[in-house]
Amino acid sequence: MGLECNIRVAGEAGQGMKTIGHVLAEMFVKAGYNVYSNMDYMSRIRGGNSYYQLRVSGKPVFAIREKTDIVIALDKESVALHEKSLNVDGIMVLDAARYGNKEMKANYLDVPLFDIAKGTGGAEIFVNAAACGVAAALTSVDHDFLEDTLKHVFKDKRSEMLESNLKTARKAYESVKPKKEICLPDINRSSEVGRYIMDGNDAIALGAIKAGCKFYSAYPMSPSTSIMSTVARYSDRYNIVVEQAEDEIAAINMVIGASFAGARSMTGTSGGGFALMGEGISLAGMTETPVVIVNAQRPAPATGLPTRTEQADLDLVIYAGHGEFARAVYAPGTAEEAYRLTIKAFETADRFQVPVIILTDQHLADSVRNIAGLNADDIKIKKHVITQADISGDPSGYKRYRITGSGISPRAVPSWIEDVMYVDSDEHTEEGHITEDADMRVKMVNKRSREKIELLMNVVEPPVTYNIAGSETVLVGFGSTYGAIREAAVRKDIGLVHLPQVWPFPSKELLSIVKGAKRVITVENNATAQLAGLIRRETPLRIDRSILKYDGRPFNVDMLMNEIKGL
Repeated sequence: MGLECNIRVAGEAGQGMKTIGHVLAEMFVKAGYNVYSNMDYMSRIRGGNSYYQLRVSGKPVFAIREKTDIVIALDKESVALHEKSLNVDGIMVLDAARYGNKEMKANYLDVPLFDIAKGTGGAEIFVNAAACGVAAALTSVDHDFLEDTLKHVFKDKRSEMLESNLKTARKAYESVKPKKEICLPDINRSSEVGRYIMDGNDAIALGAIKAGCKFYSAYPMSPSTSIMSTVARYSDRYNIVVEQAEDEIAAINMVIGASFAGARSMTGTSGGGFALMGEGISLAGMTETPVVIVNAQRPAPATGLPTRTEQADLDLVIYAGHGEFARAVYAPGTAEEAYRLTIKAFETADRFQVPVIILTDQHLADSVRNIAGLNADDIKIKKHVITQADISGDPSGYKRYRITGSGISPRAVPSWIEDVMYVDSDEHTEEGHITEDADMRVKMVNKRSREKIELLMNVVEPPVTYNIAGSETVLVGFGSTYGAIREAAVRKDIGLVHLPQVWPFPSKELLSIVKGAKRVITVENNATAQLAGLIRRETPLRIDRSILKYDGRPFNVDMLMNEIKGL
C-alpha cells in the first residue's frame, strides 16, 4: 500500500490545466485523501508549457515533491519535458497516435485522449475531462467521486456542457480501468481529512471580509489579482465596494481616502505595483491612516517572471516609503495563517493607525491544500475610532494628532463629530495645521516612529516552531517556505522556526528559541539571503548558512532534504 501519489498533468496554456487541478483536488478530498497542489505556468494565454502538480497522501502534506508517479501529457512536447520527473516505476500517459509515438517505452501508457474527447464530448476541449478520468482510474478512485466532483465544479455550466464532461471522464476512466497490471496501489486513507480546499489568495480575501473590509481597490497584477476577484464575488452579500483602479498609485490613494472616511480598506499588488505605491504608503504613515496592503511577490526586477514565485521583496516592504514611520509586516506560510493574519492586519492597522503589509508570494497565493477550516477566534474585531461623546466637555476640542504619551492619537470619522477636521501631508501640529516648528517635529516623529514601534512590539506574532527540543540544526524561514521546511524537519536533530511576522522583528522570541542550537540556517526564495541579513541586523545571532533558491520555482521537500544532507 503506497503512502502517497504525485500526479502531474502537463500541456499548453489554454488546455484547462487549472480546471483539471481543481477537479482532481476536490475529487481526492471527497475520496478521503489529503492533497497539496500547485500550478507551474508560463505568462501567456495560449501555447508554451504549463503543468498542474498534485500530491495525494494518506497523511497531511504541506509541500510539493520533486518526482512524480503519473504524468498525463496533453501535448507531444510534454512527454519529453516531463519524462525526467517520473519516479523509477512512474507512468507516462500519452496519446500515441496524436503525438506520433511509434515506439512505446515500458512505462508509457497509450490512451486515445483526444479521440475520447471528440467522440464523447464532441470537441477536443474536453480532453481535460479525459485527463481527470485517467487520473482517477490509475489511482483506483471510485468513479462516483469523480462524477460528484464534476457535477459540483460545472454546476453553473449549461446542462449539455456538464453532460459532455461527464461522458468524456467516464469513457477515459473505463478505457484505463481494465489494465490493472499498471494501476498504482491504493493510498492509505486518512480518518481525519480537512474537507475545505483553499489557496492563499482566497484565504486572504475571506480574512479581509471577516475583518470588516468595506473598500478594496487594486490594479490587476499577478499573482495578487484573485484576491480582488474573490472579494468582488462576495461584495454584494457583504456591502463591499470593489474598484479596479487605473494603476497602483490610484489604488493606494483611493484606499487611503476610503480609510480616512471610516471604511476598513485594502489593496493588493505585486512587487512592481508595490514600488509605485511607495509615496502613498509614506502618506499613510504621515497622516496616520490605517491601510492594509498585500504584496504577493514574484521574481523581479521589473516585469521579471510574472507567473513564478520569489521572496525578494522582504527588504522592500520593511523599508518602503520615504521617511521614518512605523508599520507591521506579516508573512503567512499557510492558508489558515493567511486568513488569521489578514484579520490581525486590519486590527493592527486600525488600533495603531499604521500601514500594515501582508507579504505573500505566488507559491502561497496559488497553491491549494485541504484544510479543516479557518479560525481566528483569538482576534477580537473592535472599533478604534472616537465619537462626539468621547470629546464632549474637552475645551481644547478635537486634535487629530494629539500628543498623548501612548503613541496613539484620537481618530474620528468625518461627520461623526462636530469639530472641524484638519489633515495634512506636511508636518503638522496636534490640530493638523502645517508647521515647521522644530520641537513639534521631534514630537511627531517620535510618535509616528519610536512610540508606535514599541506598541507594535508588544503584540508581535510569535514564531511558529516544530521539532525544536534537542535539535542541533534549526531551519528558519518566512512565508511559503514553511511547508517544505516543515516536512524536511523530520529528523530528530533538525528543527523549524517559521516567522509569520517579519516586522517589527521578533528578536527576543527568536533568540530564546534557538539558544541551544549548534547551527542556524535560513531557507529563502531569494539570491541575497535577505532574511539572514535582517536577522543579523536585528539580533546578535550568527547565521551559519543560507539555503537559497531563486529560479522562480518554490522549494520542494526532496530538494531541501538533499541540501540538508549535504551540510
